Amino acid sequence: MISGSRGTTRVSFVCQKCSQPLRLDQSSFSSIDDETLSELTLPLPSLPVVPNEKSTAKEKDSDHEANIPEVNDDVVKRTIASKRSVDGNGFTLIDAQNVRSDNLSHRLKVTSQLFDIMSAQSDIDHPLCEECTDTLLDQLDHQLKVTTDELNDYSKEFVDKIDGSKEEDTELLTKELEDLKLEESQLMQELEKVEVERCKVEQSIAKQQQEAERLDKEEEKYWIQYNEYQKQLLEFEEEQQSVDNQLHYAQMQLDKLKKTNVFNSTFNIWYKGHFGTINNFRLGRLPSVPVDWSEINAAWGQTVLLLHALARKMNLKFKRYRLVPFGNHSYLESLEDKSKELPLYASGGFRFFWDTKFDHAMVAFLDCLQEVSS
Repeated sequence: MISGSRGTTRVSFVCQKCSQPLRLDQSSFSSIDDETLSELTLPLPSLPVVPNEKSTAKEKDSDHEANIPEVNDDVVKRTIASKRSVDGNGFTLIDAQNVRSDNLSHRLKVTSQLFDIMSAQSDIDHPLCEECTDTLLDQLDHQLKVTTDELNDYSKEFVDKIDGSKEEDTELLTKELEDLKLEESQLMQELEKVEVERCKVEQSIAKQQQEAERLDKEEEKYWIQYNEYQKQLLEFEEEQQSVDNQLHYAQMQLDKLKKTNVFNSTFNIWYKGHFGTINNFRLGRLPSVPVDWSEINAAWGQTVLLLHALARKMNLKFKRYRLVPFGNHSYLESLEDKSKELPLYASGGFRFFWDTKFDHAMVAFLDCLQEVSS
């Protein structure tokens, strides 16, 4: 504490429990060595705090009002906040007339840091007045006594319990140990059996896997053969269908041919005007309709060919004549006189009227036709 005239300022700390002003004994700090003192004089680290505008304004106003000394008061009070409640360690000393000595500032700084360290290292805020300190010591002594009594009671009870159950626990533990050894032996035997079973199961699984692989290969081979047989079957079915279609078509053609008369299809016999026709060749002529002799000769050739085919179909052999189909120069041979030929063709002119072979040939043809019809 510093005392002086009316213009000087007295500095005092406040008890953190009863808020009464404190008068510190400066001799208590004289035993601090220089090294500790230099560490205490170092500035305490502080973290920047960015408060809200409203709260900052209010705090500024409240701090300003709290730290302004009264006109008639020559003592400024400073409360040391603990490290738990304030985000910064240290205090602000406000001199009423802004006059400070270096020695005073140094002592105040050391004292403030000592109180901050003490508050941070315990659940009790410092500094405390003598009465509050005595009360606190009484409370701590009472708590220590109660805790010591409880510890003695628990220790005695625990020792008695250990001494009373020591022999029983030994026998019980020995029996439990024997039981556990027996159980361990049984479990080991069961484990060996399980291991044997596991080996057997693994061997069985390996055999089953080999069998499965073999069956998979056989199945794959089977499907390959099956697909090949299916392909062959489809080819055979297609071939069978084709043969059936060909057979059906051939049967239809056969039925059609059976119903077809070959002679009617080959030799178309009809008429044209006054003349009969065979394959559109007129057989005959009139003075009013002079048919060309080449057409008549061709008609006689078709007629001879038709009669010759009918005779062969009937396996008929003529008795007196033999038909010789030779186109438009067909003729008949006499079986009695083979040197005698009867032509069924002519060229017209005056010679035709004096040559009778053509007439004899037509008579011979009619004779052959008579044999076929009979």
